[in-house]
Amino acid sequence: MDDRILPIGIQSFRNIRERNCYYVDKTGYALRLFREGTHFFLSRPRRFGKSLFVDTLAHLFEGHRMLFVGLEADDRWDWSVRHPVVRLDFAGLNATRPGVLEEDVLAQLAEIESDAGLEPHRSSAPRRFRHLVRTLHREAGQPVCVLVDEYDKPILDALENPDLARANRDFLQGLYGMIKSCDQNIRFVFLTGVSRFSKGSLFSGLNNLNDITLDPRYTAICGYTEEDLDRVFATHLQGLDRERIRDWYNGYSWGAERVYNPFDLLLLFDRREFNAWWFETGTPSFLVETLIKRNIPAADLDGMLVSEADLGKFDVDSIAPEALLFQTGYLTIGGQETRRGQRRFRLVYPNREVRQSLNASLLTHLTGHDAQREQHRDALEDLLLSGDLAGLEKRVRALYESIPYEWHTRNEIARYEGYYASVFYGYVSGLDVEVTVEDSSNRGRLDMAVHAGRHVYLFEFKVQDASRVVTALAQLQERGYAAKYRHLGEPIHLVGVEFNPQKRSVEVFESALA
Repeated sequence: MDDRILPIGIQSFRNIRERNCYYVDKTGYALRLFREGTHFFLSRPRRFGKSLFVDTLAHLFEGHRMLFVGLEADDRWDWSVRHPVVRLDFAGLNATRPGVLEEDVLAQLAEIESDAGLEPHRSSAPRRFRHLVRTLHREAGQPVCVLVDEYDKPILDALENPDLARANRDFLQGLYGMIKSCDQNIRFVFLTGVSRFSKGSLFSGLNNLNDITLDPRYTAICGYTEEDLDRVFATHLQGLDRERIRDWYNGYSWGAERVYNPFDLLLLFDRREFNAWWFETGTPSFLVETLIKRNIPAADLDGMLVSEADLGKFDVDSIAPEALLFQTGYLTIGGQETRRGQRRFRLVYPNREVRQSLNASLLTHLTGHDAQREQHRDALEDLLLSGDLAGLEKRVRALYESIPYEWHTRNEIARYEGYYASVFYGYVSGLDVEVTVEDSSNRGRLDMAVHAGRHVYLFEFKVQDASRVVTALAQLQERGYAAKYRHLGEPIHLVGVEFNPQKRSVEVFESALA
């Protein structure tokens, strides 16, 4: 019988090894990093194992060999050399008040000084950091390893207060800039966090920082692979549907193989039930509000094509939604192509958990809290699967009529076609049907295709306009969108839905067989 413990919420490498917890060996990545360079940066979403990897690095550099027995680093690391470690950890900091960040950094530096038996150096945080690194190098006779966990959290905490966010950013820029001035005293630097702030705004002094976020060699540095599940968690897989596990939790990619979110899998193995474990630990209110303010339709998120530069556009004064979605883990890389020598990435939802949960959050922001939402959703699924167009019309009209009138008065979003498509997508994205949005063909771009059981539905949504002469259904027929789906050999329903912008309701619902 396997008596190992599932390390749910445990980010201490020592605790995992000494308490006989399951551990997916990532020490091979640490060896490669140490061998191939000096200054590294890694971005990964929250609860993906970043802090555990940073803690593993700290114990490795400090020479705690007994913790690595049986791991890849055991017989491949020079245990005769011990490096002093300066580690800054912002994971538990709430930097939403002025001055909190500097107080915390000074406290962390004082603790490192005390542990090393050094006299406190009274000065500003950046100068104290530099003095500490140089002193540790001199006292130990070995260059220092600098580790920074959740380097960006003090900025992300304060995004709703831009002035404070900028102040925290500027403070960290000065602190991290000291790393460059200590190059002769440093052997290794590793910074990790959620976001990829532009080098010009935060790392202007660290022009030798190697960003491995999209390096295919390090795709699985955090997260679990299929091989990890078979090798480490075989006993916990028994009795669970493997395809369902993949559908719910697999799919995260940074350019190569796909990985699972560790937090999700550990809770699945413990509770033996499928749930949005990761999503529920942090409601993406800032993300959702950003998408709503910029009028980005929910249906447009899945499949957006972005450049590599776009994925790194993140700063207090300029937050690109696609970068925010990718860096926080709500979209991931589904494919890539190269044009004119530049990489472009197709961003997709990683899995069912994220697709359902994010769209449910967006739907709440778009329509308010609807007590009938699950009833609408269940009915929609049954109607789509059965091909009941008359029932579908009644249900579609009902779900838009359930949106309180006051909800529309808060903004002008209901004037746009993207709003109505987003609401419908929010309902169907959580169903057991296949949904494709903005489906391209040589005839144009279809608003939405839904493949439900033995039926295919092609939807076109329009806001009525006196100058428009072509109806939604007529457009579907004239452009011949159905041709792309005839090979399926299933009934193809063309559905044109038109909305009255004054009444904010369905004015026309027309359907026809293609």
